[in-house]
Amino acid sequence: MSSAITKEIEAHRQPDHEIHPQFLTRWSPRAFKEQEVPDDVLHSVFEAARWAPSGSNLQPWRYIIAHTPEQRSRFLEFINPFNVEWCQKAPVLAVVASQTKAANGNHNGSHAFDAGTSWGYLALEAANQGLITHAMGGFDKAKAREILHVPDEYELHAVIAIGYRGPKESLSERYLNREFPSSRNPVSDMVFEADFGQKWS
Repeated sequence: MSSAITKEIEAHRQPDHEIHPQFLTRWSPRAFKEQEVPDDVLHSVFEAARWAPSGSNLQPWRYIIAHTPEQRSRFLEFINPFNVEWCQKAPVLAVVASQTKAANGNHNGSHAFDAGTSWGYLALEAANQGLITHAMGGFDKAKAREILHVPDEYELHAVIAIGYRGPKESLSERYLNREFPSSRNPVSDMVFEADFGQKWS
């Protein structure tokens, strides 16, 4: 394996086929340092998210970020308490949303798919910048919409914690035992040939 793969990653993640190390080294820790992310680094992370592909190049994703203590405190009002427990130390929180309609008023059927792709680009570039990210679905969407004044034509998807990795010992026992890179199901479980359920050889 590449020298970019640490012992921690190697212990939990073994690819069946050769891939770039970035896909293995990106994972979702919960232990954050209370260290601010420089503006230029943060701009690079969202620059990567900008370049994701999208249906008809509509680029429906939108991000609302909080990177001051006052801004983050507003976000903590709609994040579920079990997530606040660890994400309150993250220096940056971001809500990802997507516009559900095209400019002509028609429904954009790929808006969520495209927003997910943008978040994936963001997560990979964050890792390239030495940051960690953790996306969470545990938040009150209605309350977030109200607090952040999100228009009805946008769907809220996740809150993303962004920052530098901290010591896992800072986590409560509930999360301490989960602070490791998770593995993945094999390719044979997700790729079918010609028909659904037909294994690809």
